[in-house]
Amino acid sequence: MTPRLKDIALRAGVSVMTVSKALRDEPDVSAATKARIKTLAQHMGYVPDSTAQGLRNRTTKLFGVVVSAVTNPVYSRMVLALEERARDLGYDVLLAHTLNSPEREEACLRRFLSRRIDGLFISPAYRLTSEAQIYQELSARRIPTVVLGHTAPFCSSCVSIATDDLLASYAVTQHLLKLGHRRIAYLAGPPATPWNQERFEGYRRALREAGRDVDDKLVFQAGRTIEEGAKATLQMISEACDATAVHAVNDLVAAGCADTLLRQGLSIPQDISVTGFGNTALGEYFRVPLTSTRQPKYRLGLAAMEAMQQLLRGQRPDSKRLPAELIVRSSSGTAPATSPLKRLKTPNK
Repeated sequence: MTPRLKDIALRAGVSVMTVSKALRDEPDVSAATKARIKTLAQHMGYVPDSTAQGLRNRTTKLFGVVVSAVTNPVYSRMVLALEERARDLGYDVLLAHTLNSPEREEACLRRFLSRRIDGLFISPAYRLTSEAQIYQELSARRIPTVVLGHTAPFCSSCVSIATDDLLASYAVTQHLLKLGHRRIAYLAGPPATPWNQERFEGYRRALREAGRDVDDKLVFQAGRTIEEGAKATLQMISEACDATAVHAVNDLVAAGCADTLLRQGLSIPQDISVTGFGNTALGEYFRVPLTSTRQPKYRLGLAAMEAMQQLLRGQRPDSKRLPAELIVRSSSGTAPATSPLKRLKTPNK
């Protein structure tokens, strides 16, 4: 049976109040008495009742973390940083997955609200609507909330911690332009997501500064997965696209694209260059290691927790954009004289 304060007080020969104060490090208990009671409590296997403490302090020492899926390599490092820093601060972390479903996201958030969490970290399930009732409720209830990523109209009131996707994508496109590529295809992510919009804008900005217009025939909808990247690449081939390089919205899409091109008998980067975004282990250890951008995932998690601490103190921190780093690997090279895609009349599926 778990010992109670009463049991420790009996063994120590002091009052229950003295035991309670000693375990809370109250100043009106001597250091010697505190040390003796804490040692005795440890030997007896005493575990503080966090629920009772929370009722007294009006806190639960719980954070809720809501992401699309922790298997996404972007979130795994961020969640690790959040958990480690939360532990240092005396908090526990509850984790939930939305699988990019707004309905599932709302259910996760309501479950966390019922647990009286002290703060929320959310990677939003993006939607095209400008409002979302659950986010309005979070604002009305003044729940400290930090968005892990870019805000959209429905969550614009939240503090956000994100990578500077626009400048990172701009750097990738510039890299390809410097290698002599003039026809660069873009494999886009989900239209409703701000991170896709920013990465596409970075691509467009680099082209414009190089004196080139964005050709809609070079832009393909690819989503966010390997399978979607492969499907978009097959479409690119079937439409006889004349690109000599592909800028994919993330490493998963880039891997799906590169694998499909290799299956057609093309060489990367001799025939065509492929770049990703995110610098995941998949991209780094792909058959042809992918040129990509390194997002500061762990630092994003630390910055998010720093913002949360300010919110808990009643302060309003500024949103932050952390820079990404271009990582050049063997999937990008000098542009060939002509695009190899036009000679692939019927792609091998």
